[in-house]
Amino acid sequence: MRALSSALLALILVVAGGEALAQITDINMAINKAGRQRMLSQRMARAYFQIGMQVDTENSKRILDSSVATFDRQLVELKNFAPTPEIRSTYQKLETAWLAYKDVLLGSAPSQENGRKVLAISDEVLAIAHQGTVQLEKLSGTTSGRLVNASGLVRMRSQRMAKFYQAIAWGVADDRSAANLAAARKDFIEALQELTKTPVNTQQIKESLELVAQQWMFFEHALNQKGSGDSKRQSLAVATTSERILEEIEITIGLYEKMQK
Repeated sequence: MRALSSALLALILVVAGGEALAQITDINMAINKAGRQRMLSQRMARAYFQIGMQVDTENSKRILDSSVATFDRQLVELKNFAPTPEIRSTYQKLETAWLAYKDVLLGSAPSQENGRKVLAISDEVLAIAHQGTVQLEKLSGTTSGRLVNASGLVRMRSQRMAKFYQAIAWGVADDRSAANLAAARKDFIEALQELTKTPVNTQQIKESLELVAQQWMFFEHALNQKGSGDSKRQSLAVATTSERILEEIEITIGLYEKMQK
């Protein structure tokens, strides 16, 4: 079941990466890709930490490689699409931050020293990617654009929680990591609840959000592991459940992207 889930998510991200090779055709697609950059900034850090801990190593390497490739492709598309000078400037800044981040991620075998750098730079990249997403949402001025961004934040926080969990487990966390994990968790729960109350949700979106909520129960259980026990097994549980919930959230965001409101 774990292998199937990983394969399904890999397929989703391959499709997402393939879409990034095509021209962005509308603002909702741009918001989705911009928001996916936020998520990938956190997912790559999580994968890096897992490789360093030798947790689900081969799959973690595939996650890191595919995430780097997708981020690269989407950045090119977003730079080309940028409809205003301000947004274009944001993506030029993101490119600079991304080159520094990629160098640490791929420049040498994972180490705890570089892991601390990854933790810091991942948040720098996240901040700029978030800025670009918000700018695109404001430009759209539509309900669907707002919902693509809002659901994209849920997607990002699924990986942000896992990132901080693995940073703490590997011993590369900073003094804010535990609080940041708690904040991401609180924001995730509140945002998911808000999405479920959205009046314009179609039946298909409602069902998709129910599946996200179901996966959240498994992910939350993994995050709640404490104290005694096999730490690698616990980190593996976080790794696999964070992938499963990401798979479901991607489907939900795709449905919001197609809304014409």
